[in-house]
Amino acid sequence: MNHEIVESFAQMAREKGIDKDILIGIVEDIFGMMVKKKYGPNVKYDVVVNMDKGDIEIYLEKEVVETVEDPSTQISIADAQKKSGDSLSAGEEFVEIVPLVDFGRRLVISAKQNLNQRIKEIEREAIFNEYSNSIGEIVVGEIYQIRKGKGEILVIHNKNELLLPRNEQIYKERYKKGDTIRAIVKEVRKGAGNPTVVISRTDPAFLMRLFEIEIPEVYDGIIEIKRIAREPGDRAKVAVLSHDERIDAVGACVGMKGVRIHAIVRELNNENIDVINYSEDPLVFIQRALAPAKLKEIQMDKENKKAVINVANDQVSLAIGKGGQNVRLASKLTGYELTVQKEGGEEEEEYDMDLSEFREELGDVLYHKFFDENYKSVRDIIKTSKEDLINTLGIEPEKVDEILAMLKKGFEEAEVEVDEETDALLAELDGSEKEEKNEKEEIASDGKTHEEAVVKKTEETKPEGE
Repeated sequence: MNHEIVESFAQMAREKGIDKDILIGIVEDIFGMMVKKKYGPNVKYDVVVNMDKGDIEIYLEKEVVETVEDPSTQISIADAQKKSGDSLSAGEEFVEIVPLVDFGRRLVISAKQNLNQRIKEIEREAIFNEYSNSIGEIVVGEIYQIRKGKGEILVIHNKNELLLPRNEQIYKERYKKGDTIRAIVKEVRKGAGNPTVVISRTDPAFLMRLFEIEIPEVYDGIIEIKRIAREPGDRAKVAVLSHDERIDAVGACVGMKGVRIHAIVRELNNENIDVINYSEDPLVFIQRALAPAKLKEIQMDKENKKAVINVANDQVSLAIGKGGQNVRLASKLTGYELTVQKEGGEEEEEYDMDLSEFREELGDVLYHKFFDENYKSVRDIIKTSKEDLINTLGIEPEKVDEILAMLKKGFEEAEVEVDEETDALLAELDGSEKEEKNEKEEIASDGKTHEEAVVKKTEETKPEGE
């Protein structure tokens, strides 16, 4: 019986990957509880577990006395001599081996259940510790279940279940069971059962880890990633700094013929990635962040972290980007609230669409919910945080994700058409090309780059005392 129990416990431990010494400690604790249940809380005992031999031995220690007052700790001279066969006297110690059969089947089954529970607790703690120490690291797993209702994906990694929620997925990606997937460990939550390990493909840290994998200079610390701004699946801006004058940070990240950056782009489902050189000077950094647009002037408010950008008419669409994406990402990257103005001080009017154009896709119920809460345009909704939409409208996060993705797609497609019409009109403006040519000649004659000229012009226009 001893051998069967030990082997059963050992098998459970092997399946769960529990250390043998930890298991021995658990078995000793559980059988100690059995002894106390049978003989009382004051009993003196010793449990010896030999995993190699598959044996458990339980010893009771009692004092030999003439008159027994506590049977759990004392034994009479007559009983001691009868059990041991030796001549014992009062005051000596008597040690008795207790066979497991004496505990009865019920206590043994209870011990087995307790051990199983303890092993599960150890397993949960091991999972929690393993993934808590891996937060921010990439894991590679296999998709084994897709929950269509919630849009969640369950991934198996090292026999553990990881959760990829809907809002941590790149919205353009389509997954199927059996696919291999890479993601970053974002969070580990303790619960009633096993810990919930949340992984992400949308977190900026995932992009940073991909840079480390594909670009040795980043992994070695020669190139430092200073900041990342990302709209997952669409576009990202990464600011990098080289700590070695001989190495061009942007060139090293892009690689020969773009081979390095293309590997990252493919992993992120063709997400466009702009790599720019970081600068401590906010003027220079803002200009680089708004590339490829060429800026005329930057009016800075460093105290309030705001900047107004003046650009030529033909550079407005480049500076703002589709759906305002370029200026939005540049704002995140630089930490400044950026406003783009046409040359001459006229603020660029942002393109918008009436929500009624999406009434059929939303359905009457949802459309009226938005309308009642005063969301009348697409830009009103896109600019509102996801949390506010969930709280205001009382709809599920997954549904909000679907709505936002649908609105952004329709909005950007419509804006592309508007941009094409605008470009055609701008091309007809008299003197626009001539003005740009004169400006370039003026900069060239001064021996400065366009970037230096913008900074110089900005400094010249600063009010006195700044």
